[in-house]
Amino acid sequence: MQNSTPVTPESIFQIMTAYHHSAAMKAAVELEIFTKIAEGNSTFETISKACNASERGIRTLCDVMTVLGFLTKENGQYSLNEISATFLSRQSPAYLGDAAYFLMSPTQMRGFETLTDAVRQGGSTISEEGSLDPESPMWVKFAKGMMPMMFPSAQQMAERLGFEANRKLKILDIAAGHGIFGIMMAQKYPNAEIYAVDWANVLEVAKENAQKFGVADRHHLIEGSAFEVEYGEGYDVVLLTNFLHHFDKQTCENLLRKIHKALADGGKVLTLEFVPNEDRISPPLEAMFSLVMLAATPAGDAYTFSELREMFENTGFSQNEHIPLTPMPQHLIVSMK
Repeated sequence: MQNSTPVTPESIFQIMTAYHHSAAMKAAVELEIFTKIAEGNSTFETISKACNASERGIRTLCDVMTVLGFLTKENGQYSLNEISATFLSRQSPAYLGDAAYFLMSPTQMRGFETLTDAVRQGGSTISEEGSLDPESPMWVKFAKGMMPMMFPSAQQMAERLGFEANRKLKILDIAAGHGIFGIMMAQKYPNAEIYAVDWANVLEVAKENAQKFGVADRHHLIEGSAFEVEYGEGYDVVLLTNFLHHFDKQTCENLLRKIHKALADGGKVLTLEFVPNEDRISPPLEAMFSLVMLAATPAGDAYTFSELREMFENTGFSQNEHIPLTPMPQHLIVSMK
């Protein structure tokens, strides 16, 4: 029996115009539409006045946000739904809107505009301006915008560290960024000292967050490239979060050897990554992340667990355990020295 489902080009059209959706979301975040609605503005006239924007523009954008499932509309009145109230209003402690300033930064977008060239040569064609530039303001945007999105993973990592609560710990936080991974460790372990490595401009964000969370007296800064600065030694824990995917396997192994030297015997490395299954096409978000690395880096990738395990084993680590951090699309790898 033939399939009676009509064959249409709708799915192709949706993919080719998907940037319309992301551009609309970025505009809604920049105009703070969700926050203004949370403050009590409900018609496009009042919302437009609160946002200092045209009535036509706000009406159109609010209708689009309703079509996309982030607002509800009844009798000309717009209201937040559960997801927008939780994640897109600045009144919510779980606000994620600022992530748009990183995820849709000019550098990120430019990488995808030249994706055909990246596919041809096997890596980013804009590497001199891309995600590996220490002076790029993109990383400050990342540190400021992505911290709330990383909060659940940071909490789970602290819960899974597995040491006694009162143990003295020396923890190295590689490419600390916003610092939330080390900060959550400091909150969980009151005798832990955190040493955060990153570029100086980015560490200012981590410093602010350490003060905000009340651990500034145990949060120390090591300014510079993770490949070049001296870490010191005797660390009980090294946090390696969302970093290895930027580099080729040999570069990753060079870094892991350096980390191995800094780690005390019996110490742990906690690696956080997007880890696709061995088929490299599932789960969807983890599998799609390799495309981000193709567009944004010269040689980065979303590595499978077998690839990560091989890197760690090649550099002297053992007992590499793979722990998916549901419901997040990220995975924890715990490796022992």
